[in-house]
Amino acid sequence: MSILEMKVPSPGESITEVEIATWLVKDGDYVEKDQPIAEVDSDKATLELPAEQSGVITLKAEEGDVVQVGQVVCLIDMDAAKPAAPAAEAPKQEEAPKAAEPAKTEAPKPAPVAAQSYATGTPSPAAKKILDEKGIDASQVSGSGRDGRISKSDAELAAVPALGGNSLTATGSRSTTTTKLSVLRRKIAQRLVSVKNETAMLTTFNEVDMSEIFRLRKQYKEEFAQKHGVGLGFMSFFTKAVTRALQMYPDVNASIDGDFKVNYDFCDISIAVSGPKGLMVPVLRNAENMSFANVEGNIKDLAIKVRDGKITVDEMTGGTFTITNGGTFGSMMSTPIINPPQSAILGMHNIIQRPVAVDGQVVIRPMMYVAMSYDHRIIDGKESVGFLVAVKEGIDNPVEILLGGDERKGLGL
Repeated sequence: MSILEMKVPSPGESITEVEIATWLVKDGDYVEKDQPIAEVDSDKATLELPAEQSGVITLKAEEGDVVQVGQVVCLIDMDAAKPAAPAAEAPKQEEAPKAAEPAKTEAPKPAPVAAQSYATGTPSPAAKKILDEKGIDASQVSGSGRDGRISKSDAELAAVPALGGNSLTATGSRSTTTTKLSVLRRKIAQRLVSVKNETAMLTTFNEVDMSEIFRLRKQYKEEFAQKHGVGLGFMSFFTKAVTRALQMYPDVNASIDGDFKVNYDFCDISIAVSGPKGLMVPVLRNAENMSFANVEGNIKDLAIKVRDGKITVDEMTGGTFTITNGGTFGSMMSTPIINPPQSAILGMHNIIQRPVAVDGQVVIRPMMYVAMSYDHRIIDGKESVGFLVAVKEGIDNPVEILLGGDERKGLGL
């Protein structure tokens, strides 16, 4: 008998354990080679585990188990024959239903009538005091005392009616559900807490005028999509504005390693993407050299991989600066948390039509608040404010600053 021991492969560097999130097959099933048999959670991503050979599978780990890289999680009997497909059964001829016999019925017995007296519905002195304090009318409470008298315990158990309602008791569901946090969610929680505890994090704010970007997108969106096969979104403008600002303020594009500062001469931009398993941050490598079409195309591809659970650890490893867009969910203002070991993060927010002063006149413009959180141990206030102002300059005046003065050529048209 040839039995294959399937071991947990290494999802990536520095990952030593994973959690069995879901078995996609049952014990004793016949599996084909390369068929996905399980989803496993690491501290960075959710990955599929494919069958290494065809055969009958025997599971050696339960859902929710944390297993070490290299540990055996299932056995595959490669000598087992593939079961034949079940033959289609001939439809059974239905028997004619038998005539239903008349059911015997009994006359219902009359329900006992509770004794009524002057005491029915009357609260005792102690009960009356409690009902008065609660603001509950005695006529709305059923008495359990003798002859229906309202006792003290009846008054104590009487619920205060909800505002705008007539019911004295809660009618909604009060059930609870407890589920174990995934490895990814637990790791995110640990990292967020460590950032708050181990960095001197501050946040600086500014606002940007999106008028010119709105105009460019409206004017060129169809031509851009026809030529490049992707839409012209906001993220490409912000990515280009950020890479320009990082080159102007290199300490923002740095990290701390013990007693040393590490500066990077490249801009690997992490883009926060919300997926079914939580927030993922795939990386645009050397974004400073990308065109608008390259940025949009790469972001689209990475977002699809996150949504479909196909993102790899390598595609999320590294990054020198992060951009997150809470505006897609309606956020107007926030203080984003640094993505370690990076030293800064830019938060985008929703776009609101607001009155602003332009050349002494009040005009309505599409405005967005932007926030930059940074590690004050490595980035001073001058650099952080200057960086955010440089981003603002690029967004407020994209034609001159980001597109080189020629909007068609700058957009690759």
